[in-house]
Amino acid sequence: MESVGPVKHVPVLARTLAERIILSQDAVMVDATVGQGGHSYLFGQNLGKNGRLICFDVNEDSLRSAREKLKDLECEVLFVRENFSQLKPVLEKNGIDKVDFIFADLGVSSAQLADISSGLSFQQNMPLDMRLDKRLKTTAADIVNRTDEKSLADIIYKYGEDRASRRIARFIVSARQSEKITTTAQLSSIACKALGQRAKGRRSKIHPATRTFQALRVAVNNELENLEVLLQTAPDILKAGGEIAVISFHSLEDRIVKYDFREKKADGIYEIMTKKPLIADREEIVENPRARSAKLRIARRCEIS
Repeated sequence: MESVGPVKHVPVLARTLAERIILSQDAVMVDATVGQGGHSYLFGQNLGKNGRLICFDVNEDSLRSAREKLKDLECEVLFVRENFSQLKPVLEKNGIDKVDFIFADLGVSSAQLADISSGLSFQQNMPLDMRLDKRLKTTAADIVNRTDEKSLADIIYKYGEDRASRRIARFIVSARQSEKITTTAQLSSIACKALGQRAKGRRSKIHPATRTFQALRVAVNNELENLEVLLQTAPDILKAGGEIAVISFHSLEDRIVKYDFREKKADGIYEIMTKKPLIADREEIVENPRARSAKLRIARRCEIS
C-alpha cells in the first residue's frame, strides 16, 4: 500500500458562511472541528488582538496543519485535542464563560480520507481502522470481526441507513469465518458481493460499500452521540445573540441538527436563521465535489432571561 502526498482540503460553504456570520473584532469563536483550519482562517482574519479563537480537533495531524495555517492571525488562538462533546468543560477550564459563535463542520476532510492509516476510504486499500482519534480503543476491524450478525446489521441499518443491512452483515460474518477482515479492500469487496454489484461499471452513482463504511465510521467514533452532546451544551455557552452553525454531510446528522434547533426554538432558546438548510451552488460543487452533500443550518441564541 502506497502513501499519498499532502491533500488540499477546501473549506465547504465558506462564502455562504462569510455572508451570514459577521463577527466583531473582539469576538470569541469556537471551531469545534478545526481540521486543516480553513474555516477558522476565514473568520480569524477578521478578529483583532482582543478576539479569541478556540480550535478543537481529535486528530493530531489536523491540529498540526491548523497551527501552521493560523499561525499569523492577530487574535489569540487556542488549540485543543478533544472531541467537541467536551466543549463546555474545556472552556470552563480556560476561563471562558460565553462565546459569540460555535461552528462545526461534521465532514471528514480530504486529507483524512487519503491518509493510509485512517482506514476511512474504499478508494484504495488501507488497514480497516476508521478512528479519527487514535486514542479510541475500538477499530472498524474490531467491530466487523467481533460483533454478532444481528448487532452488525443493526449498526449498518441505524448509521448507514442501508436497507440491505441484514444481507451485508450475513456476508461479513460468512467471510470472517474463513479469513479475518483487516483491510478496506476486503470489506468493500464483501459489500459489493452482498449487493450483487461491481465497484466499477455499476449503475448507481453511490459505491456499494458507501453506507457500510459510513455506518462503521459513525459507530467507531460515536459521532451522533457526540453531536447530540454538543447541541445540548451550546445554549449554555452562547452569548445572547451568539450563533451556532453546523455543516452536515448525511441525513442522520442533518436530522439531529434540524430537530434540535426546532425544539430550542419552541422553548424560546433559539431563533432559526436558516428556514431551509443552505447548500452549495453549482460553481462551488464544480470546484469542490465534496460540497454537493453539505447542508448548513444556523441558529441564534435568544436573550437569556
